[in-house]
Amino acid sequence: MAKLLLKLQRYFRRKPVRFFTLLALYLAAGSLVFLHSGFSGEPTVAGSPRRPAAAEGPGLPYLGVMQLSRGFKVAATIPAGGRRHGPWFRNTSKEPSDRGKSRDNSGPRSRALRGRSGREKEEDRARYIGCYEDNTRQRTLRGMSFFDYKKMTVFRCQDNCAERGYLYAGLEFGAECYCGHKIQASNASESECNMECKGERSNTCGGINRLSIYRLELAQESARRYGSAIFRGCFRRPENVSIALPASQLMLNMSVDKCVDFCTEKEFPLAALAGTTCRCGFPSTLFPLHEREDEQLCAHKCAAEEFESCGSADFLLVYQTQVQDNRCMDRRFLPSRAKQLVALASFPGAGNTWARHLIELATGFYTGSYYFDGSLYNKGFKGERDHWRSGRTICIKTHESGQKEIESFDSAILLIRNPYKALMAEFNRKYGGHIGFAAHAHWKGKEWPEFVANYAPWWATHTLDWLRYGKKVLVVHFEDLKRDLFVQLQRMVALLGVTACEDRLLCVEGQKDGNFKRSGLRKLEYDPYTPEMRKAIGGYIRTVDAALKLRNLSGVPEDYYPR
Repeated sequence: MAKLLLKLQRYFRRKPVRFFTLLALYLAAGSLVFLHSGFSGEPTVAGSPRRPAAAEGPGLPYLGVMQLSRGFKVAATIPAGGRRHGPWFRNTSKEPSDRGKSRDNSGPRSRALRGRSGREKEEDRARYIGCYEDNTRQRTLRGMSFFDYKKMTVFRCQDNCAERGYLYAGLEFGAECYCGHKIQASNASESECNMECKGERSNTCGGINRLSIYRLELAQESARRYGSAIFRGCFRRPENVSIALPASQLMLNMSVDKCVDFCTEKEFPLAALAGTTCRCGFPSTLFPLHEREDEQLCAHKCAAEEFESCGSADFLLVYQTQVQDNRCMDRRFLPSRAKQLVALASFPGAGNTWARHLIELATGFYTGSYYFDGSLYNKGFKGERDHWRSGRTICIKTHESGQKEIESFDSAILLIRNPYKALMAEFNRKYGGHIGFAAHAHWKGKEWPEFVANYAPWWATHTLDWLRYGKKVLVVHFEDLKRDLFVQLQRMVALLGVTACEDRLLCVEGQKDGNFKRSGLRKLEYDPYTPEMRKAIGGYIRTVDAALKLRNLSGVPEDYYPR
């Protein structure tokens, strides 16, 4: 060994360049190993602060209310525009094209039973009944469904289905949850339900077009009955009632819960009480549910419930059941590359995600995004992963407000919301997530005043910039969309150049909430806006109102102004 070292020493003494070359290679290799270990996790996506552009210049003069400045700082709310699919995206989802890849199928039955036995002992709430076939065109469980390609568990699926009163919960492809009252398919081999749950590797969550189905033994009975049904109103009996509401049954002991249960079992989303007759069906052109009557016309007591109304032969009392209307649930990418890029532009907190949900249901095509949000992708917004210029999506979400970014689009839907509501919604999202809430300490601390000072001017400059630089802009007020969804959605779909049948739009009305509706149960017990904040925001509102009217558009709704 000593002789070998001596020979190496003499060699490198004669060849010093080679020695330093080897030393440099060694150090470089060590550095690469160190860097690789540093990126092996899931790093946080850095934000790119943007400053709103001023809305001054030809065509949009200063309107005499107050000067809007470019100089305020905007906290980062969007991912940096460089790499859109970096290390943070690893192992968060599997595309459908990956479904055919080989997997380790060793012991799926034993693994599933092991996980299920522990769950049943702990909760005693569900009983596994087997692996079943499924079909994307004709679902085995036809109630509510939701996806989570990162955190799906058996318990989460069971809990969501039980909470909504369904009898069965089924899991598919490791990340998809389906609920229903009836199983409409045949059994499959247990070995075909072989995919681990994305949120718990010890349990099985179905397979490729295969459902692991549980019967919810202790599903909340109250949720299945009257309490789970959504009251839609009193409506005049349609002319072709047997066509508009095809299923019916005579019920001498009529009650709301009996009719709702009957229509739920028949897999209809509408239950209509007509005296002693229960009718079921879908919203349609024959029965659109747009012209509500005075509820006193339906105020006829039920035979089985003294304090409930059951309608009459001429005026129907209508409830929406927990059955999901699947006529508008299919979505896909555009079959050919879009010739124009259409923006779905809004200030943060103005309901952009909700509008995307409505557009996807109404058109049947995925929407894209200027950014990348993994949580939205995991919730079913598959266009989130595409580059915004891919041309595969029907429109592109954006919060940008600079001239260069705006002129990148051929047309736009500009969604505007009351700034008081939009600022609070974005503050909740910033500190509590898409459907969470900011903590009390954030509202009372320095975060809220700083947020308003930075974001309130942006609310105005965002709208002004799109009015000035946008090539073809359709203005939609969030409040109008909530108030008259059918008409406003028709306007939006027309701009997108898609023909959506009326029945599909009626289906959207019944599925309008989506997965990102923040609960209204948790509200602040005080007004977070100070008089100084209201004075400033009031000026921004008047500026935007004048800019809209300058272009012969209707101004902002009256409820935008300070209360």
